[in-house]
Amino acid sequence: MKTVLVTGGAGFIGSNFVHYLLARYDAQIVNLDLLTYAGSLSNVKDVKDDPRLHFVQGDIRDRELVAMLFAQYDFDAVVHFAAESHVDRSIAEPEVFLTTNVIGTQVLLDAARNHWRLRPDPRCCEYRDGVRYLQVSTDEVYGALGPEGFFTETTPLSPNSPYSASKASADLVVRAYANTYALPVLITRCSNNYGPYQHPEKLIPLMISSALAGLPLPVYGDGLQIRDWLYVEDHCAAIDTVLTKGKLGEVYNIGGNNEKTNLEIVKLVLAELGKDESLISFVPDRLGHDRRYAIDNTKITTELGWAPAHTFDAGITKTIQWYLDNEAWLIGVHDDG
Repeated sequence: MKTVLVTGGAGFIGSNFVHYLLARYDAQIVNLDLLTYAGSLSNVKDVKDDPRLHFVQGDIRDRELVAMLFAQYDFDAVVHFAAESHVDRSIAEPEVFLTTNVIGTQVLLDAARNHWRLRPDPRCCEYRDGVRYLQVSTDEVYGALGPEGFFTETTPLSPNSPYSASKASADLVVRAYANTYALPVLITRCSNNYGPYQHPEKLIPLMISSALAGLPLPVYGDGLQIRDWLYVEDHCAAIDTVLTKGKLGEVYNIGGNNEKTNLEIVKLVLAELGKDESLISFVPDRLGHDRRYAIDNTKITTELGWAPAHTFDAGITKTIQWYLDNEAWLIGVHDDG
């Protein structure tokens, strides 16, 4: 990798990936982020003076801006994180999710195709060597599982919320560009992430911040919804592995092999912080709340040699300690949001 476009690199997973790349590669990185409530330059504050990192505030739906960035920086790779991602917000404002997650993806694909093809003829489907576009997606595109079984890469897409429908739609657009135009693409679908810089609207940082403030910890329904949890640094390593070793046109599921109910997570956070479980407050369940997600990550582990490096116990301990050490960040994000 020589020059990489990271979209959404001021958000949770994107900012962790920016840190990951800078620590491991001598590559130029362009961080394109609109800086909505979910993105903050405080997430990359410690690397803002690194001459390899270039920040651009802008919208992935802005065709002129995206084309200009391709022309200026001549990207070898695109890693596309930028997305509206909160399910509750997608229920309230589905149009924002559809335009950002679907049209924004198409704008990036068009720019990559136009810049990377070897001839100006728009019918040309040959591209320069080594270029790659990686779509970062989610296991939520598969819908919900029963008490048994796992999502594989061949599980039919069956999204149940406007958010997951927008991500599934974007994945299908990426697939269509690969099949129609032979664009060199890859898709990853990950399980629930946790770790540093996650916005406190999400479960784990919300529970940490609420517990620290002595506020009720809201738990949807009975709290027995099951998710597979993945430490964000392990996700970054998996994306790097797919980007450098993955077979073009393929989908790779990325999971942490850590199934936990939401209620287990909440109780664990309270125990780590020395807080009483009486802070738990059960609230009406979310509309269309999927009961269980679980990923089969056999493909990426066997074909590409990736495996999560963190157990859940180790990852959650590091995560809680990070939030304790960075309460000022947590308060600032709350104020911005």
